[in-house]
Parts: sequence; C-alpha cells; structure tokens
Amino acid sequence: MGRETEVDRILRSIDGPCDPPHALLMLGEAGTGKTQLLRVAEERARGHRTRVLSAQGWGSEGPLSFASLHQLLLPVLGELDALPEHQRLALRTAFGPAPDARPPEVKVLRAAVLTLLIHLARASPVLLTVDDIQDCDRDSMEILYFVTRRLTDQAVTVLFTARGEAPPAGAPADLAVLCLGPLSRRAAARLLDAQPGAPTGRARLDLLRQAEGHPLSVIELSRAARGGTGPSLAGAEAQQTSRIQQMFATHLGVLPEGTQRALLYAAAASHHEELTTVMAALGTHDLKVWVPAEEAGLITVADGRLAFRDPLIRTAAFHRQCAKQRQQAHRDLAAVRGQNPSHRAWHLAAAATGPDESAAAALEDVATTAEQGGECFAAAKALEQAARLSPLDHDRARRLAGALTAASVFGDPAWVRDLYALLTRVTRDPDLVCSAACALSGALSLLSFQQEAFDLLLSVSQHTPPGSATTAFALAALATGIAFQSGLPEHRQQLPRLLDQAVRAARTEKDRCGQEDRFFPELAGPDVLAALEALMSTGIEPAAHTDSALRRLTIPRLNTSDGRGRLIRLMATASVAYYADVPDLCAEQFRQADGLLRRQEALGPRAWTLATQVDTLLSIGRWAEAETLIEEGLTYAVVHRWTRVEMDLEALGATLRALLGESVSGIQFTGSNWRSVSLDENRATHARMLRACGLTAMALGDGDSAFRHLRALFGDDGSPLDPFLSPRSISELAAAAQRVGRQQEAARILMEVRERQGPRPTTRMTLLMHHAAALVDDDADPEHHFRLALVNPEADKWPLERAQARLHYAIWLRRRRRPLEARTQLTAVLEVATRLGARHLAASARSELRASGVAHAPASADRLAELTAQQQQIARLAANGLSNREIGERLFLSPRTVGSHLYNVYPKLGISSRHQLRDILLRDG
Repeated sequence: MGRETEVDRILRSIDGPCDPPHALLMLGEAGTGKTQLLRVAEERARGHRTRVLSAQGWGSEGPLSFASLHQLLLPVLGELDALPEHQRLALRTAFGPAPDARPPEVKVLRAAVLTLLIHLARASPVLLTVDDIQDCDRDSMEILYFVTRRLTDQAVTVLFTARGEAPPAGAPADLAVLCLGPLSRRAAARLLDAQPGAPTGRARLDLLRQAEGHPLSVIELSRAARGGTGPSLAGAEAQQTSRIQQMFATHLGVLPEGTQRALLYAAAASHHEELTTVMAALGTHDLKVWVPAEEAGLITVADGRLAFRDPLIRTAAFHRQCAKQRQQAHRDLAAVRGQNPSHRAWHLAAAATGPDESAAAALEDVATTAEQGGECFAAAKALEQAARLSPLDHDRARRLAGALTAASVFGDPAWVRDLYALLTRVTRDPDLVCSAACALSGALSLLSFQQEAFDLLLSVSQHTPPGSATTAFALAALATGIAFQSGLPEHRQQLPRLLDQAVRAARTEKDRCGQEDRFFPELAGPDVLAALEALMSTGIEPAAHTDSALRRLTIPRLNTSDGRGRLIRLMATASVAYYADVPDLCAEQFRQADGLLRRQEALGPRAWTLATQVDTLLSIGRWAEAETLIEEGLTYAVVHRWTRVEMDLEALGATLRALLGESVSGIQFTGSNWRSVSLDENRATHARMLRACGLTAMALGDGDSAFRHLRALFGDDGSPLDPFLSPRSISELAAAAQRVGRQQEAARILMEVRERQGPRPTTRMTLLMHHAAALVDDDADPEHHFRLALVNPEADKWPLERAQARLHYAIWLRRRRRPLEARTQLTAVLEVATRLGARHLAASARSELRASGVAHAPASADRLAELTAQQQQIARLAANGLSNREIGERLFLSPRTVGSHLYNVYPKLGISSRHQLRDILLRDG
C-alpha cells in the first residue's frame, strides 16, 4: 500500500520473459517495506509460472562462507547432476565440505552457479530474491554479483534489498537501484486507515506527523495507540508502547546511562528545537554524549540538529524511561534560558499531572500566536490541551469552543466531532452550542451526512436561535452549501426562512454588524454579510437571483475593504459566478481565495471549493491545472477523511481521463466510500459520478452504457437529479441518445430542461440546449440550432463543448454532401482537441476529415506518440499476431480490457483492423 509505483517497476522487470534480464537493488531503511515488495514480486512470479529462489541475509551467518548461496540454491540442489562434474563437486564442497576437502576455487564456483541458472532458465523463467544483502556473507554476494553481470541472454531476474541509502560495498556499479523513501501523505493515511482500531481525530493527525511517512512506524504507532479510549478531559490518549520498546531494547539498553538520558531529552524535545536547547537542558556542552548513539545508527547529529533515524526509536527512547524522568525532562527543557515561548508552554503542559491554569493560559497564548500566523492545526491543538488543563468549567468551555472553531477551519471532521462531544459535556451556553453546531454540521457534510448536517442546523435555528447576526448568517450560509451538495428540494425550501432569520438579526443589531464578533469575526461588516446574502439568494432560486446576486457582488463598494472578510467575499463571488456560468470570474476569484486559504492553513473552507474549482477548470479547458488540483485535493481528502470530497474528486478524475482519452473498461467507483455513502443525499456527487461513467462509456464506444448513465441524471419525468449539474450534461445525453436511437426520449428531457431554465438561461445553457436540439429535436431545423450553438463568440469560454458541437455539425454536413464546410469545422475541432490533449475527440476529427476527402496522413511516430505506454505495448503485440487472450495473459489483463484498448487505438492511428495495424508498425519501425 502506497508503493504502487515501485511495485509497477518491479513487476515490469519480471513480466517480460522475452525482454533482456533484469537486476534491481532496492534500498531503504528498516521498515520501509523492502521485504514486502519482494513478497509481492515472488507471488506474481509464481503466478507467472516462474521458478522463485529466495534467500534472507542474517548477521549471525555473515562469517559462514556461502551460507546465503546455499540458502538460495537449496531447492534446486537436485538439479546439480546437469552440471559438469567439476562444477557439481565444487558446489557440493562449498555447501557441505568433507573434513579433508580443499576449498573450491572461486572461478569454478562462479561458473557452476551461472551454468545452473542457465540450465534452470531453459525450463522456465527464474526469479532470484535476496533480502538484506548487507547481512549476507561476502563470498556468496561476490558470486551473485558475478552472476548478475554475466546473465545477459537468459530469462533470469534478480532482486536484491539492502538497508541504508547507498549500495553495499562490492555491488556492481551498473546495478539498477530503487530507493524506497517515505510514503506520501496520502499513502501513509491509507495505510493507517487499513490498521484495525486506527485512531481518529487529532490522535490520527499526530500519528501521521510523528510517523513521517515511515510504513512500519505507521503500523506500530497505530498498534500502540489502540489503548486509547477516545476523547477525554482527563488527558491525552494512552499509548501502549511496550512492543516498540522491545523492538529497540537491545540497541538502547547497551548504551551508557548518560547517552540514554540524553536520548530521553532529545525525544522529549520537539522536531523544531535545536540541539543547543537539548544540551542546555541536559546541563552539558560535551557532544561526546551522543557518540554511542551515533555509532549504533540510532541518531544523526548535523548542522546543529539531532534527528532520530527512525520515528520508532524516538518513541522507544522516550517511553522506556519512567514517568518521573520523562516529567523532569520536560521541566528541564521548559526551564532553558531563552527557550521559545511555544516550546516552553508545551513542555510545561506535558509536565503537568492535573489541572494547571498557568500551563493552560500559556497554551492559550500559543494558540493566539498560531492563529495570527495562520497555523490552524497548532492553534486547535494548543486550545484543546489548554482546555484539558483548565481547572474551571467556563474556561474549559471557552477554550474548547476556540479549539472547535480552529479545528473546523483546519478541516478535520473527526477532530471536530470529538471536540463537539467534549464541549457539549461541559456547557449549555446557547451561543457556544450554536457556533459548535455550525462547526459540527460542516464536518458532517464533509463526511457525506448531508441530511444529518442540515437537520442539525434546522434544530439549532428553531430551538436555540443564533444570538448574533454573524452567527445567523454563518448558519444560513452553511445550510446553503449543504443544500447545494445534497440537491434535495426539501433543503432548498428551508433556505428562505433561514435567510430571513439572518436578515432580521442583522437589522436588529445594526450597530453591532461592524464590530468584532466572538464566534465569527471574519463575517463582521455589512459588505461581508451582503455577500453572504447574495450567495444564499442564489441557492434559493438560481434562475431568478443569480444575475442580480453577481452584480451586487462585483460592484466596487463591496471590494474596497481589506481584511478577514475579503476571503468570504472572494468565495461568495466565485460560488455565485460558478452557478451563473461566468467561468473566467469564477476561476479568478477561486484562485485568489485559494491563495489566502493556503496561507492561513484553512483546509476546511478549501474542502468546500475543490469540486467546483475543478469543474470550472475542466469546463474552460485548463485541464493540467485541474489534474494538479485533483491530486492535491485527493491527498487532503484522504488525510483528513473528507469522504464526499474524495468521491467528488474521484469522479472528476475519471471525467478528465475520459476527456483525455485515457479511459479503460472495467467497473469504476467500487471503493468503500461508494458502497457506504448514501448518494440520494449527495446528489451533486452522484451527478458527477454518472457523468464520469457516461463519458467513459462514450470514449470506449459503448453507446448503450453511456446513454444509461447520462439518462440517470434525470428522473422519469425529466426532473434533474441535481438542479445545476444535470442540465449541463444535456448535450452529452443528446449525443449518446443519437448514437443508440433514443432521440425522442432525450428530446422530452430537453423540453423539461428548457422549461426549468426559464426565459433567461445562462449563455452556456443556451448553447448547450441548441446543441442538444440539433441532435435530437425532430421538429427543429438541425442546422439552425447548430449555428446558434456556434455563432456566439462567448462559446469560446467553453472550448470542449464548442468543439463537440462543431464535430457533430461537421458530421451532419458531411452526410448531406457538404464536405468543404465540414472540413472547416473539423479543422477547428482538431486544433482545439490537440491543444486540450483530448485524444478521443482528435481521433474522431481525423477520422471525419478522412471521410470528408482529406488526403490520408500516415500513422507516423507523431500519431504513435499519442498512445499511452500500455496502448503502444498492446498495439505491438497485436501487430505481431497475438490474440486478445494471449496479450491479456502476457500483460495480466482481461481479453475485454485488451479489446477496449485496441478500440481506442484504431481511431487514433486512423485504421480499423489488425491487418492495418501490422502495416503501420512495420512501416514505421
């Protein structure tokens, strides 16, 4: 898990028996997954009918000559009769010498092992795996290194692993090396989530930061954290670290007492504290205290910093000492002269054994500084710990409320839920409860529980109405966002009442609107509240209020002030522009807002904007930016467990791959999220998934499946599944309907879409409806609608949609024997498709150009370059005469997947058969 790239490289080295042999050395520290990768390779090789010979290096066997070689070849010693007698004798002597036997000659041994492997490879491919070669005996490795250099024509693959960052002495200089670094944040989070009883909330975030991407650390720290019992005001979750202590007991136990004490202080210090601070707390300036630990490979000391080689060593070094010594270490570190106030506060808190107002107050100051510096995680963590140390309930509640707000801005739903549970245990203050409910509702929405989130806001607004205008507007704005995501009519119907409640609160507190608010200070100010009101009016009735809302948001007076409310105004403007189909303004406002959110570490608000940002970038043809944002967003979504955001981005990623022509057949969206989440209350996500499936099917030439998925964007009566996203797929639905002869059904849906869009639809919707009408409306003049879909220069804002309209118009023209006009449209389509990288669209345009009489262009290397690496591999195997089944067996793909790849390859190369494929590849080399 998390090593997909490395696994792919390893498997490619053993999946091609006709290719030259391969030798690969995997390097990495202990616990990075080297052994597991070898096991994956061995399992794959056995499934590929490859003989696997493996050995494991052991330090205790290092002095024994040929011990590792004997372990490696033990399963095939029965094959020694195939060797010449002198070679057979040399191997047997090396592995079990008689008392009076002379040591075998190294030359003969080398030749014997090489001959044996050649003999084995004639029967079947061979995979040699040797784990931890740094612990193997030198004589064995010299022979194995010789073999890897000499096996140049045989089906033998050699995989080595070694601990460290550099190859062991004696390794061939030309030996390929694969370094295993830390896991990515996303991979580490997935690995943690796969552990039984893995921690959640802040404990989960702390663990991921502590593990630093080290796979074994993620697993062992998760195991140690299982002793925790959930959020508690008594103190942090307990950790059962005895297993980790045992792992390093031998290494740490032999160190001098002074070094063990020094490691305790180093482990108690944060990663950001300098070595001089640790030395001062120890009361020594002699660096010799670290030498034994450095020589044992436990730490490194350089550039005034001390670093543990493994996060687990830090844990073991700290917890193997008694509680009294750990407490004293924190006190000594806090007492260091010139100590950073933040570090001092945390050390005092760690040394506290019960409620301590002075430590709590110090942590609250740390949180204030962190908030001012845009460090939401540090602020929330400090306030939560301050609340735990608070002797008085009202201080505890106030600090928990602050932690809850900071955790909500930081964007971790599980942490928010934990803090909400703690807060509601210690207070019934209506203002605190209302602000906390807003935070919890936002967390529930990110977790995909839209109904529960909306019901919570309704309950609060009815039973404990907000006490301030800013809180009322925050509640109503959040409800609007949830209504957009859920797509449920009953949610939208409640928005007018919530907006009216917020407006009335603002009117009755007119003198307070410009003042600082203790819960939502960023909303203070009439221009900010006006921006939120504009956004909510769009959520209530988009067709009626979007244009007026956008005008109110973009007039100069709303953009004069600069402060914490600027972010709210930017996000409100971007959101309204999104629903108004003004993509350039939307993208620019989101760009500015995103910059502020990054600087403020405000991942929570970013989570709400990611899908709409990607939607916008896809629609305006900025696909590279969209792909980057999808990958970045998926990392955040997995780390913070934003379930519905992860699903949105997966759907948008599949959409992008379909547009790029990179789709492959097979069932998509089958992960645990898609199985457990109710799509009925996440209709925006459902709509994105259906469109992705429809476009994927279209790219694969499966018109029936494409129509089925795109048709599901609308109910039986033509009502949209999602009021915004469904109508914007109307032209794609029409194209699929035309392909499978379901034009009348699509025409009925088009009629319903027109009616719901009202008398003044957006420019984009006008163009899309004309495009759809040209394809499926039998009562309309197709050419008239095609021209209306293309004549407006505003259509260039949506390059793909315009290119698709041009393509369909060109097809219509060609079929009416107007090839010259068709070529003009197709040339424009090809230019846009090439610029966007839309391979399937480009292939369709080329095919239509040839059909319209353009001279056939050879399928040169330029056209071959359009194929993915796997498509090129499949094409060459097909050109060599292999069947789909044979190709599938070679590449571990199903015959259907191979056929789908070839279906995509043929139009890209301008051909229609395997015979033409052979001609092209033979001609172009």
